[in-house]
Amino acid sequence: MPATMKRDAPALEATLVELDRALLKRRRATLTTLSGAGEWPAVIVDGRRALDFSSNDYLALGRHPEIASAMAAAAVRHGAGSGASHLVAGHGVEHARLEEELALFTGRTRALLFSTGYMANLAVLGALAGRGELTLLDRLCHASLIDAALLCRARLKRFAHADADAAECALAASAGSACLVATDGVFSMDGDMAPLAKLARASRAHNCWLVVDDAHGLGVLGPSGGGSLEECGLDEEAVPVLVGTLGKAFGTFGAFVAGSADVIELLVQKARPYAYTTALPQPVAAATREALRIAAREPWRRERVLHLARRFSRAAKQLDIPVMASATPIQPVLLGSTARVLRAQEELLTAGFWVVAIRPPTVASGSSRLRVTLSAGHTEEQVDALVEVLGKIMARLPP
Repeated sequence: MPATMKRDAPALEATLVELDRALLKRRRATLTTLSGAGEWPAVIVDGRRALDFSSNDYLALGRHPEIASAMAAAAVRHGAGSGASHLVAGHGVEHARLEEELALFTGRTRALLFSTGYMANLAVLGALAGRGELTLLDRLCHASLIDAALLCRARLKRFAHADADAAECALAASAGSACLVATDGVFSMDGDMAPLAKLARASRAHNCWLVVDDAHGLGVLGPSGGGSLEECGLDEEAVPVLVGTLGKAFGTFGAFVAGSADVIELLVQKARPYAYTTALPQPVAAATREALRIAAREPWRRERVLHLARRFSRAAKQLDIPVMASATPIQPVLLGSTARVLRAQEELLTAGFWVVAIRPPTVASGSSRLRVTLSAGHTEEQVDALVEVLGKIMARLPP
């Protein structure tokens, strides 16, 4: 694809044709959620019934009736939308209460709500990394962290995936010019965890901010669901900036940044993605507050999804299914080529399982995979059935 593209219809068409030829053209599937009691994880995918093994709804809270009721009641009280940005007239009582509860949940001084995790990462790096300053990112960081580093015009350097020694060497070689290290807590396409304790020590030794995007760890990992940082025993001093999302384990929508009072106040004052966008609707905040309460009182959800992840991984390895090493609900099956992974996705859907094929540029060329995600809403029988079908598909896939 050309680096630049003028306003030229034939050029646009040629680009789309090339994407299709390379098996890299993305196509949206339309999913219909079945509304009967206990139906999920069954969904209708483009007219075909399947069990959903691609959602990030790790705790199976997205369709919880108490959360839906909390959202509906808040919509009656506060309206469907917030009407303005937080700094104008859009900051409501549900926002304020949720921020207090998120700070308490994460063990941080303050928390600040954002509409998406993408915006939260843009805000953090834009406020903390200055033009020309060096920022270090794990090579497999989420795209939002990479874009954030580029947009704030910092100098971006990426270190080898999950390699804290490489990060330490880069910091030592920076001659004091590095200002920030950023990483995912749990990597969304591999399912593995960052070496957070070592990165925390290195960042502190070189007087750098450490930013952890724990979108896929919060609610799932740690003794109380506090995420990757709780799993590793790291507090606000060790990791000054925590980014979390609400649309995965907590089943709603939005994101937040948690940290010290000064860090959050700086974001309020300087973060353009916070100041110049409409606030999250209050009904979403109310629903998230209910999700936090349910997650706290029902730890079985967290225990169950991790149990199912272990069950899937163990059974897949017994059948020589090329599942990647992961102790989280993200269980990638590495197939390599785009042709193989697309064929596997189609055969799985025919067999009644919705597992999405992940291809470049989301992952590196030659590392296309099926991204299997487990949820507390799955049963052992459903997981076992998926493994059995996967094993048969692997046996007949061409090399």
